[in-house]
Amino acid sequence: MAGLFSGNTGRLLLSLLTNKRPMVRSGKPRRLIGLFHHRGILRKRICVIDGQGGGIGATVIRYLKEACGESVDLIALGTNAIATAQMLKAGANRGATGESAVSRTAYQVDCIVGPIAISWANAMLGEVTPSMAEAVTSSEAVKLLLPLTQENITIVGAAQEPLPHLVQSLVEKLKKEVLSDV
Repeated sequence: MAGLFSGNTGRLLLSLLTNKRPMVRSGKPRRLIGLFHHRGILRKRICVIDGQGGGIGATVIRYLKEACGESVDLIALGTNAIATAQMLKAGANRGATGESAVSRTAYQVDCIVGPIAISWANAMLGEVTPSMAEAVTSSEAVKLLLPLTQENITIVGAAQEPLPHLVQSLVEKLKKEVLSDV
């Protein structure tokens, strides 16, 4: 049987048969596109990343929970423990904190949501590390970023809308682009 499951194709097949996520040689997880099973239900993985106090991420999670219910797996990733705790309190299914959590999980999800600063190295008073920013921007996941920042950067053409309006627009966009096949 070992000969049957040799090479990259064999490892991928074996991982699918044993219900384990396949790994590439670099140690980064290979992204399985589409839906995944969780307790017999097919769900998309949506990662919400936030830092500082976690208020933006918590708001996004509340709106997503209200709009999608249990049809999505919401993963809260905080740059610090307070942000993660706030997002978990808002209703995220799972959560993790820190550079390693963001760097690893960004390659395993279908969509990444958060303020635009999560894609900038050293943003949020240095909470977003260069490794985190690289993982977010390099991920194959769809990225829906809110034009909110405390940095000395102006995003020309971005509407100055209140957070609830931006989040409502984000949820509608997410339903069209990411959840259209659910």
